[in-house]
Amino acid sequence: MLIEAIDEEFVMPVGRSLSRLTVSAEQREQLQSWSRRAKTAQALALRSRIVLLAGDGVANKEIARRQGCSQPTAGKWRQRFIDFGVDGLLDEPRPGTPRKLSDKQVEQVLTRTLESQPEAATHWSTRDMAKACGLSQSTVSRIWRAFSLAPHRSETFKLSRDPLFIEKVRDIVGLYLAPPDHALVLCVDEKSQIQALDRTAPLLPMRPGQIERRTHDDERHGTTSLFAALDAKTGRIIGQNQQRHRSEEFRAGVAGRAGDS
Repeated sequence: MLIEAIDEEFVMPVGRSLSRLTVSAEQREQLQSWSRRAKTAQALALRSRIVLLAGDGVANKEIARRQGCSQPTAGKWRQRFIDFGVDGLLDEPRPGTPRKLSDKQVEQVLTRTLESQPEAATHWSTRDMAKACGLSQSTVSRIWRAFSLAPHRSETFKLSRDPLFIEKVRDIVGLYLAPPDHALVLCVDEKSQIQALDRTAPLLPMRPGQIERRTHDDERHGTTSLFAALDAKTGRIIGQNQQRHRSEEFRAGVAGRAGDS
């Protein structure tokens, strides 16, 4: 009797008790989706299967055997799910390399680009800006791309001095949007004095290891005037060449093409 009492008093439990894990219906549906979907990362699919088995009461050792992983791995993701839920199975963001470029340096590049001009040049280049600011060319290029700056590009515009400009624009736009019934709306313009040029010798075509070549000089065959019209409804472009660009040719060309349409 005494020996049996001593034995019962010093009996130690074998192994460590598992933390209780409960998977809700919504969580189970999400985990099953991750474990079965073809596009899910394999690591996330494995973690989902581990948690699903743990939710069914399977021990870590048996989970490791079924899934082909280590027992500590099964225990790790069991505990992560208990602590953080489904989000705990996702990879945590990595810190990465700290940014070396300061806000002051970015501001310096932007200020120089927008408010100054280099000497003996019409606009800044990445190399010139890099030398002026003590940065690399690729750094300047990244800053310009981030703020959509392109110093080498420019566009033209023209302000009309016609006091009735707005009224005329409204008339023309209204004609395009709502043309009269049984009417043909054409937008016509002429490009005058186009030089008809030709090379003094035929082009030499491109070959492996050699680009296309052409002569440096050309032969002139006079000039021509191109009358072009756009059918605003169908999108058809109509073109006609004339030797002269007087109002007579303009009216004749428009009338002829309108009749053809």
